[in-house]
Amino acid sequence: MFIDSHAHLDDKRYAEDFAEVCQRIHENKISKVINVGYNLESSQRSLELANCYEWIQCAVGYHPHDAKTANQAGYEQLRLWANNPQVVAIGEIGLDYYYDNSPREVQQEVFRHQIRIARDVNLPIIIHNRDAHQDVYDILVEEQAHEVGGIMHCYSGSYEMAKQIINLGFFISFAGPVTFKNSKTAKDIIRNIPLEYILIETDSPYLTPEPYRGKRNEPAYVRYVAEVIAQLRDLDVEHVAKITSDNCLKALPKLRL
Repeated sequence: MFIDSHAHLDDKRYAEDFAEVCQRIHENKISKVINVGYNLESSQRSLELANCYEWIQCAVGYHPHDAKTANQAGYEQLRLWANNPQVVAIGEIGLDYYYDNSPREVQQEVFRHQIRIARDVNLPIIIHNRDAHQDVYDILVEEQAHEVGGIMHCYSGSYEMAKQIINLGFFISFAGPVTFKNSKTAKDIIRNIPLEYILIETDSPYLTPEPYRGKRNEPAYVRYVAEVIAQLRDLDVEHVAKITSDNCLKALPKLRL
Protein backbone atom coordinates (compact mmCIF):
# COMPACT_ATOMS: atom_id res chain seq x y z
CA MET A 1 0.00 0.00 0.00
CA PHE A 2 1.27 3.46 -0.96
CA ILE A 3 0.83 6.83 0.74
CA ASP A 4 0.63 9.93 -1.43
CA SER A 5 2.13 12.42 0.99
CA HIS A 6 1.09 15.52 -0.97
CA ALA A 7 -1.91 16.15 -3.24
CA HIS A 8 -4.56 18.78 -3.97
CA LEU A 9 -7.72 16.79 -4.67
CA ASP A 10 -9.83 19.87 -3.89
CA ASP A 11 -8.64 21.37 -7.18
CA LYS A 12 -11.44 22.17 -9.64
CA ARG A 13 -9.79 19.93 -12.25
CA TYR A 14 -11.26 16.94 -10.40
CA ALA A 15 -14.80 18.29 -10.33
CA GLU A 16 -16.14 16.27 -13.25
CA ASP A 17 -14.65 12.83 -12.51
CA PHE A 18 -13.83 12.77 -8.80
CA ALA A 19 -15.51 9.39 -8.29
CA GLU A 20 -13.37 7.83 -11.02
CA VAL A 21 -10.22 9.38 -9.54
CA CYS A 22 -11.14 7.84 -6.17
CA GLN A 23 -11.70 4.46 -7.80
CA ARG A 24 -8.25 4.53 -9.40
CA ILE A 25 -6.74 5.45 -6.03
CA HIS A 26 -8.18 2.28 -4.51
CA GLU A 27 -7.32 0.11 -7.52
CA ASN A 28 -3.68 1.20 -7.26
CA LYS A 29 -3.46 0.43 -3.54
CA ILE A 30 -3.14 3.98 -2.25
CA SER A 31 -3.98 3.67 1.44
CA LYS A 32 -3.83 7.37 2.33
CA VAL A 33 -3.68 10.75 0.59
CA ILE A 34 -2.55 13.90 2.40
CA ASN A 35 -4.53 16.78 0.92
CA VAL A 36 -2.51 19.94 1.44
CA GLY A 37 -3.93 23.45 1.75
CA TYR A 38 -2.32 26.55 0.29
CA ASN A 39 -4.57 29.28 1.72
CA LEU A 40 -7.58 29.47 4.03
CA GLU A 41 -10.08 28.48 1.35
CA SER A 42 -8.14 25.44 0.13
CA SER A 43 -7.35 24.45 3.71
CA GLN A 44 -11.07 24.49 4.50
CA ARG A 45 -11.78 22.37 1.41
CA SER A 46 -9.00 19.97 2.40
CA LEU A 47 -10.50 19.51 5.85
CA GLU A 48 -13.95 18.92 4.33
CA LEU A 49 -12.51 16.19 2.11
CA ALA A 50 -10.76 14.61 5.10
CA ASN A 51 -14.05 14.59 7.00
CA CYS A 52 -15.79 12.85 4.08
CA TYR A 53 -13.21 10.21 3.14
CA GLU A 54 -11.42 8.02 5.68
CA TRP A 55 -8.41 7.62 3.38
CA ILE A 56 -7.78 11.39 3.27
CA GLN A 57 -6.15 13.51 5.96
CA CYS A 58 -4.97 17.06 5.46
CA ALA A 59 -2.61 19.93 6.14
CA VAL A 60 -3.57 23.58 6.55
CA GLY A 61 -1.52 26.67 5.85
CA TYR A 62 -0.51 29.57 3.62
CA HIS A 63 1.61 28.73 0.54
CA PRO A 64 4.25 31.37 -0.23
CA HIS A 65 2.23 32.41 -3.29
CA ASP A 66 -0.63 33.30 -0.92
CA ALA A 67 1.52 34.74 1.87
CA LYS A 68 0.31 38.22 0.98
CA THR A 69 -3.22 37.21 2.05
CA ALA A 70 -2.18 36.03 5.53
CA ASN A 71 -3.47 37.94 8.55
CA GLN A 72 -3.99 37.47 12.27
CA ALA A 73 -7.50 36.08 11.86
CA GLY A 74 -6.14 33.51 9.42
CA TYR A 75 -3.40 32.50 11.82
CA GLU A 76 -5.98 31.98 14.56
CA GLN A 77 -8.02 29.82 12.19
CA LEU A 78 -4.97 27.63 11.55
CA ARG A 79 -4.58 27.19 15.29
CA LEU A 80 -8.22 26.12 15.62
CA TRP A 81 -7.94 23.65 12.74
CA ALA A 82 -4.79 22.19 14.27
CA ASN A 83 -6.93 20.65 17.03
CA ASN A 84 -8.89 18.61 14.49
CA PRO A 85 -7.73 14.96 14.36
CA GLN A 86 -7.83 15.09 10.55
CA VAL A 87 -5.16 17.82 10.41
CA VAL A 88 -1.72 16.22 10.41
CA ALA A 89 0.54 19.18 9.54
CA ILE A 90 0.86 22.91 8.94
CA GLY A 91 1.45 23.28 5.23
CA GLU A 92 2.26 23.90 2.66
CA ILE A 93 4.45 26.72 3.85
CA GLY A 94 7.80 28.06 2.74
CA LEU A 95 9.42 30.26 0.13
CA ASP A 96 9.09 30.55 -3.66
CA TYR A 97 11.62 32.88 -5.31
CA TYR A 98 10.85 31.59 -8.82
CA TYR A 99 7.44 33.22 -9.20
CA ASP A 100 7.63 35.80 -6.37
CA ASN A 101 3.83 35.99 -6.25
CA SER A 102 4.21 37.48 -2.79
CA PRO A 103 7.05 39.85 -1.82
CA ARG A 104 10.00 37.92 -0.46
CA GLU A 105 10.02 39.70 2.89
CA VAL A 106 6.32 38.86 3.28
CA GLN A 107 6.97 35.22 2.36
CA GLN A 108 9.70 35.03 4.97
CA GLU A 109 7.61 36.55 7.76
CA VAL A 110 4.60 34.33 7.02
CA PHE A 111 6.86 31.27 6.86
CA ARG A 112 8.35 32.15 10.24
CA HIS A 113 4.95 32.81 11.78
CA GLN A 114 3.58 29.47 10.63
CA ILE A 115 6.60 27.59 11.99
CA ARG A 116 5.89 29.25 15.34
CA ILE A 117 2.26 28.14 15.12
CA ALA A 118 3.38 24.59 14.30
CA ARG A 119 5.65 24.57 17.34
CA ASP A 120 2.87 25.92 19.56
CA VAL A 121 0.37 23.26 18.41
CA ASN A 122 3.01 20.51 18.10
CA LEU A 123 2.41 19.68 14.45
CA PRO A 124 5.05 18.98 11.77
CA ILE A 125 5.36 21.26 8.76
CA ILE A 126 5.19 20.59 5.02
CA ILE A 127 7.66 22.84 3.22
CA HIS A 128 7.49 24.35 -0.27
CA ASN A 129 10.90 25.50 -1.49
CA ARG A 130 11.64 26.82 -4.95
CA ASP A 131 14.88 28.67 -5.71
CA ALA A 132 15.15 29.71 -2.04
CA HIS A 133 17.27 26.93 -0.61
CA GLN A 134 19.56 28.88 1.71
CA ASP A 135 16.84 31.15 3.08
CA VAL A 136 14.55 28.17 3.74
CA TYR A 137 17.31 26.36 5.61
CA ASP A 138 18.31 29.44 7.61
CA ILE A 139 14.72 30.10 8.68
CA LEU A 140 14.22 26.46 9.68
CA VAL A 141 17.30 26.70 11.90
CA GLU A 142 16.51 30.14 13.33
CA GLU A 143 12.89 29.20 14.13
CA GLN A 144 13.93 25.85 15.65
CA ALA A 145 11.72 23.92 13.26
CA HIS A 146 13.56 20.73 14.19
CA GLU A 147 11.36 20.62 17.30
CA VAL A 148 8.41 19.54 15.13
CA GLY A 149 10.12 18.25 11.97
CA GLY A 150 8.16 17.51 8.84
CA ILE A 151 8.55 17.08 5.10
CA MET A 152 10.49 18.90 2.39
CA HIS A 153 7.93 18.45 -0.38
CA CYS A 154 8.86 17.84 -4.02
CA TYR A 155 12.56 18.13 -3.33
CA SER A 156 14.55 20.08 -5.92
CA GLY A 157 17.71 21.06 -4.08
CA SER A 158 21.23 19.69 -3.98
CA TYR A 159 22.58 16.57 -2.31
CA GLU A 160 24.44 18.76 0.19
CA MET A 161 21.23 20.53 1.21
CA ALA A 162 19.38 17.21 1.42
CA LYS A 163 21.93 16.08 4.00
CA GLN A 164 21.44 19.30 5.96
CA ILE A 165 17.65 18.90 5.90
CA ILE A 166 17.89 15.29 7.06
CA ASN A 167 20.25 16.34 9.86
CA LEU A 168 17.48 18.67 11.06
CA GLY A 169 15.19 15.66 11.28
CA PHE A 170 13.14 16.34 8.16
CA PHE A 171 12.04 13.86 5.52
CA ILE A 172 12.60 14.36 1.77
CA SER A 173 9.67 13.77 -0.59
CA PHE A 174 9.99 13.09 -4.31
CA ALA A 175 7.33 13.56 -6.98
CA GLY A 176 6.79 12.99 -10.71
CA PRO A 177 9.90 14.84 -11.94
CA VAL A 178 12.11 11.95 -10.76
CA THR A 179 10.60 9.92 -13.61
CA PHE A 180 11.85 12.39 -16.23
CA LYS A 181 14.93 11.49 -18.27
CA ASN A 182 16.75 14.72 -17.31
CA SER A 183 16.29 14.31 -13.53
CA LYS A 184 19.91 13.34 -12.91
CA THR A 185 20.37 15.32 -9.68
CA ALA A 186 17.24 13.95 -8.03
CA LYS A 187 18.15 10.41 -9.04
CA ASP A 188 21.64 10.81 -7.59
CA ILE A 189 20.14 12.06 -4.32
CA ILE A 190 17.76 9.09 -4.15
CA ARG A 191 20.70 6.72 -4.64
CA ASN A 192 22.69 8.27 -1.82
CA ILE A 193 20.47 9.49 1.01
CA PRO A 194 19.19 7.01 3.63
CA LEU A 195 16.04 5.26 2.46
CA GLU A 196 14.59 5.90 5.93
CA TYR A 197 14.15 9.59 5.03
CA ILE A 198 12.47 9.22 1.62
CA LEU A 199 8.76 9.86 0.96
CA ILE A 200 6.73 9.76 -2.25
CA GLU A 201 4.04 12.13 -3.52
CA THR A 202 2.26 13.33 -6.63
CA ASP A 203 1.49 17.01 -5.93
CA SER A 204 -1.65 16.29 -7.97
CA PRO A 205 -2.87 17.79 -10.23
CA TYR A 206 0.67 19.06 -10.98
CA LEU A 207 4.00 17.39 -11.85
CA THR A 208 2.57 14.40 -13.69
CA PRO A 209 5.09 11.56 -14.02
CA GLU A 210 5.99 9.60 -17.11
CA PRO A 211 4.18 8.01 -18.92
CA TYR A 212 1.37 10.57 -18.39
CA ARG A 213 3.48 13.72 -18.51
CA GLY A 214 1.50 16.65 -19.90
CA LYS A 215 -1.80 15.40 -18.53
CA ARG A 216 -3.51 16.03 -15.22
CA ASN A 217 -1.83 14.21 -12.36
CA GLU A 218 -3.67 12.12 -9.74
CA PRO A 219 -2.69 10.10 -6.64
CA ALA A 220 -2.93 6.75 -8.46
CA TYR A 221 0.25 7.75 -10.31
CA VAL A 222 2.37 7.84 -7.13
CA ARG A 223 3.37 4.24 -7.91
CA TYR A 224 5.47 5.53 -10.84
CA VAL A 225 7.58 7.55 -8.39
CA ALA A 226 7.95 4.45 -6.21
CA GLU A 227 9.00 2.38 -9.21
CA VAL A 228 11.84 4.77 -10.05
CA ILE A 229 13.07 4.69 -6.45
CA ALA A 230 12.89 0.89 -6.50
CA GLN A 231 14.99 0.77 -9.68
CA LEU A 232 17.57 3.21 -8.33
CA ARG A 233 17.95 1.32 -5.04
CA ASP A 234 17.65 -2.18 -6.54
CA LEU A 235 14.56 -2.98 -4.45
CA ASP A 236 11.12 -4.42 -5.02
CA VAL A 237 8.47 -1.72 -5.43
CA GLU A 238 6.53 -3.39 -2.59
CA HIS A 239 9.47 -2.73 -0.27
CA VAL A 240 9.59 0.91 -1.35
CA ALA A 241 5.84 1.19 -0.73
CA LYS A 242 6.25 -0.17 2.78
CA ILE A 243 9.25 1.85 3.84
CA THR A 244 7.96 5.15 2.41
CA SER A 245 4.63 4.53 4.16
CA ASP A 246 6.44 3.80 7.41
CA ASN A 247 8.48 6.97 6.91
CA CYS A 248 5.32 9.00 6.35
CA LEU A 249 3.88 7.73 9.62
CA LYS A 250 7.03 8.91 11.36
CA ALA A 251 6.98 12.29 9.63
CA LEU A 252 3.28 12.87 10.40
CA PRO A 253 2.51 11.29 13.79
CA LYS A 254 -1.23 12.09 13.61
CA LEU A 255 -1.55 10.04 10.43
CA ARG A 256 -3.88 7.05 10.75
CA LEU A 257 -3.97 4.04 8.45
